[in-house]
Amino acid sequence: MIREPAVPLRLGMVGGGTGAFIGGVHRTAARLDGAYALTAGALASTPDRARASAAAIGLPRAYDDWRSMVAGEAALPSEARIEAVAIVTPNHLHHPVAKAFLEAGIHVIVDKPMTTTSAEADELVALAEARGLVLAVTYNYTGYPMVRQARAMVAEGAIGTIRKVVVTYQQGWLATKVEATGLKQAVWRADPAQAGIAGAMGDIGSHAENLVATVTGLDVEAVCADLTTFVPGRALDDDASLLLRLRGGARGAMVASQVAVGRENDLRLDVFGSDGALSWRQEAPNALTYAPLDGPPRTLTRGGPDLHPDAEAAARVPGGHPEGFLEAFANVYGDVAAAIRAAQGHDVPPGTPPTGRDGARGVRFVEATIESAGSDAKWTPVPEGPA
Repeated sequence: MIREPAVPLRLGMVGGGTGAFIGGVHRTAARLDGAYALTAGALASTPDRARASAAAIGLPRAYDDWRSMVAGEAALPSEARIEAVAIVTPNHLHHPVAKAFLEAGIHVIVDKPMTTTSAEADELVALAEARGLVLAVTYNYTGYPMVRQARAMVAEGAIGTIRKVVVTYQQGWLATKVEATGLKQAVWRADPAQAGIAGAMGDIGSHAENLVATVTGLDVEAVCADLTTFVPGRALDDDASLLLRLRGGARGAMVASQVAVGRENDLRLDVFGSDGALSWRQEAPNALTYAPLDGPPRTLTRGGPDLHPDAEAAARVPGGHPEGFLEAFANVYGDVAAAIRAAQGHDVPPGTPPTGRDGARGVRFVEATIESAGSDAKWTPVPEGPA
């Protein structure tokens, strides 16, 4: 359905300047339903580029860096300063930037992985919760209508008790050492000082873990991981194969690779239960295959009949009109807006965006995977977070 916009939330952005693919995606998603107005930003790592990037998109208030942005916004009257900030920088900046804005009383939307260490993640969660602020992580694949349909069907028992989950996320864009060419998106992802301890696992494996948890409601209890760096001279992993043990007894397998030649953005999820199975593919996101134990498989489609209200609410146009990546991203931003309005005391449904706790769980998962890959032990536990 088309959402009727309320008074837009004042949004700021850190990172995402000229040449940064994901910044444009976030801005498009934020404005798609009229829930936000981008009013301020520090869009690049140097003052000249930050100012030029702001001018290119007509940003009302441009700052030279994120520190001056925090100070500048905090000095404004409450009715003028930003209400939320989107952080779309390389990973190493997520924690200090998010912490500074939370301390200034501003809601935070941060790209995944939320931080580079679980200690940093837990600190942000505790800070946000203590101050009553929204801390959300843009696991954008949770915004697809048919992912929400799958989640609802699992929760309602349509496939019985979950036994097996298989998730694969394969790309081929890092099959050669493209970071050596200066490609911005590749340079920081291949640099441990900016990306953190993980390469493919942090970049796309974090998405795969979150998709499993979102659809099944099950956390990973332990991992057995084999991480590889295939491209000579690369400092971080570019391929990962994992066995998973999920809480409650289900088993799983994960592949996360950025050297899978011929693959573009091939994220797939299969969930097998005692009474049926569900299959979804990100590159054909408007369809969900449902295979009941006692009948033939059938394809459920976005906009089709008899979908769960969660799936219907995430769609904007009638069936047969494809929706995709940007719309799913916008659904996550819409959920965050609802959560912020609820936190502000408005009488609105609070929304269910991916939270800081989801982000912290993802960071712990990545850390456990790295530990497992470097260990002779077969299984490495994934620690539970704070109560």
